[in-house]
Amino acid sequence: MLRIAIQGKGRLNEETLNLLQEAGVRLPSAKRTLLIPAKDFPAELLFLRDDDIPQAVADGVADAGIVGENEFLEKQGGAEMIKRLGFGKCRLSLAIPKEEDYKTLSWFNGKKIATSYPVVLSDFLKKNAIKAEIHTISGSVEIAPGIGLADAIFDIVSSGSTLMSNHLKEVETALHSEAVLIANKSLNGEKERILKELIFRVDAVQTAEDKKYILLNAPNSVLPEIFNILPGMRSPTVVPLAQEGWSSVHSVIDEKRFWEIIGKLKNLGTEGILVVPIEKMIL
Repeated sequence: MLRIAIQGKGRLNEETLNLLQEAGVRLPSAKRTLLIPAKDFPAELLFLRDDDIPQAVADGVADAGIVGENEFLEKQGGAEMIKRLGFGKCRLSLAIPKEEDYKTLSWFNGKKIATSYPVVLSDFLKKNAIKAEIHTISGSVEIAPGIGLADAIFDIVSSGSTLMSNHLKEVETALHSEAVLIANKSLNGEKERILKELIFRVDAVQTAEDKKYILLNAPNSVLPEIFNILPGMRSPTVVPLAQEGWSSVHSVIDEKRFWEIIGKLKNLGTEGILVVPIEKMIL
């Protein structure tokens, strides 16, 4: 049984549960408790505060965890990052009052910066040879300049609306963060096997994202041109039709190129184009 720590509530919770469900790690519909065994997969989910997950995994309270990269780097515990998951994206940035004239990082020399991420901030300041005072607080970091507690803040930024409402402006980004899968460094053989199976399933889910399965009928005379447009994973699948001189072509395309590709295919005289979403893809 693999114990996976995830955020009990917050910005990563819903997307984490959706990813695990797509990977076959499903929860029973019963009332949620702190620890819940999954259905049809040898794992159990432990619901924690996001900032407790890295230490829980490092200490072996959980075998693996899904947490923001920002929290993982801040704790710098004994866990290891296994895989980036591509959701929950945000950034850790420095922000100052809107009225300040800002040109370079040197503005922060001698200033007091409020943050909930002193480790990440300290590393960033040292890397850039900036000497500033770090004031560690939890909670509403963005109000610190307004009440005279600090000259600037270092905090998570997603849309930037919270900064605007507190008359702050983002001036430097220190870290681009996203959800990551982490694991304890001392898993036994059975737990390693289960973790590898989980990673395999997550890879299959992520590979299928933004991909479409396309089927179409085409005259055999234009097949070489279609192959140049639809390379597929290796090459398109071609199945002869009952009507002589025609074939059914099957392939996979990126959704972002969908309309470009469809237009080219229509110009070649293809017919009966069918586009189907892909749930999983095994490479």
